[in-house]
Amino acid sequence: MTSPVLLTPRTLLPLFPNASARKLLLLVLFIFVFWVVFMASKDHTEFLFHFNNPITLRRWHIFKGFFPPEGLQNASTSSAEAELMVLEILEKLNQQIPPRPFTDLSTTTSAKESTVTIFNPGDTYSVGDQLDVLLVAKDYSGRRKEYGGDFLRARIFSPALKAGASGKVTDFNNGTYLVSFTLFWEGPVSLSILLMHPSEGVSALWRARNQGYDRIIFTGQFLNGTAPVFTKCGLTLNTNAEQCQYLDARDHEAFYCLKLPHVPCEALTHMKTNNNNVSYLSLQEQFLFRRVNMAVEMVKSLSVTVLPGNNRNETKKKKCQIGMKTPFPSGYTFKGRWISTFCEQKEFSNINDINNCLSRKLIYLMGDSTLRQWVYYLSNVVKTLTFFDHHGTGMFQTHVLLDVKRHILVQWKKHGHPFVTKKLFSVKDDNYIPREIDQVAGDSRTAIVITFGQHFRPFPINIFIRRAINIRKAIERLFLRSPETKVIIKTENIREVNENAEIFSDFHGNIQNLILRNIFRDLNVGIIDAWDMTIAYHSEDVHPSTSVVESQVAMFLNYIC
Repeated sequence: MTSPVLLTPRTLLPLFPNASARKLLLLVLFIFVFWVVFMASKDHTEFLFHFNNPITLRRWHIFKGFFPPEGLQNASTSSAEAELMVLEILEKLNQQIPPRPFTDLSTTTSAKESTVTIFNPGDTYSVGDQLDVLLVAKDYSGRRKEYGGDFLRARIFSPALKAGASGKVTDFNNGTYLVSFTLFWEGPVSLSILLMHPSEGVSALWRARNQGYDRIIFTGQFLNGTAPVFTKCGLTLNTNAEQCQYLDARDHEAFYCLKLPHVPCEALTHMKTNNNNVSYLSLQEQFLFRRVNMAVEMVKSLSVTVLPGNNRNETKKKKCQIGMKTPFPSGYTFKGRWISTFCEQKEFSNINDINNCLSRKLIYLMGDSTLRQWVYYLSNVVKTLTFFDHHGTGMFQTHVLLDVKRHILVQWKKHGHPFVTKKLFSVKDDNYIPREIDQVAGDSRTAIVITFGQHFRPFPINIFIRRAINIRKAIERLFLRSPETKVIIKTENIREVNENAEIFSDFHGNIQNLILRNIFRDLNVGIIDAWDMTIAYHSEDVHPSTSVVESQVAMFLNYIC
């Protein structure tokens, strides 16, 4: 009886004397091994779904690489850990924002009826003292609220001095709040506490946000030959029709477009968005978000006079450095200039100082148009930085500033989906921020600044959480290969009070700010607290004024030089 022959590369190769045939055999064996390993992973059902769907398109250049089997297993484990983290953060947020249903508007928090008093008032106040204010929330009938959760914004200010600072709100979850201010400058100081939304409105916004993806309509432009054709797109599409699927399997990111007949999925070139006339708020809840019911002042008339302080015991601050923890408030404005509370700043008012700092630097700005403002600011201030034609069109093309003599490059590129604007923008070279970070070599003269959030507000919070986690992982990968690279996170800023609060309320931004700080809390990055800055400056515009942008750029220069 003949014993069976074990098929191995050693026994198979003699059967193929031709070198080309041997290479083909090894390639087939490699593909077979890859298939077996992938099918054995926990995500094999998802892979089968995508493999059997002929419309699937792994669009971006990030998928041109070929991952070895062990890389796929590691990616699968990492994705599972990330999804578990998303669920854990969601669970904590749901506990902190409990449902607050109401049957009568008169039972919601009233700014007029609530009381604000100075807690343990002193005879005098000096620079450096803390001023505590007790707020007791009451409803429209004057009854004290029995639970917390109101979204408040606190600020002290002195208009004549162009001075301002945010206050810290402590919620005791029983209808009382302690609002604490640090008195940073001398002279008359006024207090402001705005009721942005009552707790009932906060609860409604949170429920509505996580209920659907269809508040924004995405329209994709494809090329059919040379003629543009349009179709519906989105982060998810509730349809059984054929779809183009633009997937990032490693990071669990996805975007979809309805498949146009005879038009390849690869022909997607541009995108634009519009607000959809969809609301998940009841008619009664919508009343809370009329403009007259948002950002209502709770302080009737409250101010203190601050005397000069004793500076002898003041601790000398260290120079601003990457990795420093940022307190709240992280700074204040005085005479229109941002002054950090946790580190010593150098003034970059001289153009030569800015050029010396930027010399031989590669600077990558990744995010939304609030970072694009930095490019415009630098081009106006530093005349030797000139725009390089990147062969794009429109406001959202990649912006590049160059100074060849000093070897300076500053680049801004918008973040990937979701990107919300009525203006048509190109997606030909679109990429998510984690993939952009993966393409940066990094060194001691390379700096990356990241901001995202404004465009995520209309969508369920899990989209933002997942992106933040993926960005953190990309930064960790960057630090493994180039630990000296400087990474700065710019938090999102407050914006104008918009009647479409369901989509654009600063409540959404506040939650995202808290999430961001939690996810990046132990990473060696610098924080530019644009949230705190814009409250202090009383900037109520999605695109802050030049003075705010100047302060942000100055903080950035302090981090990298």
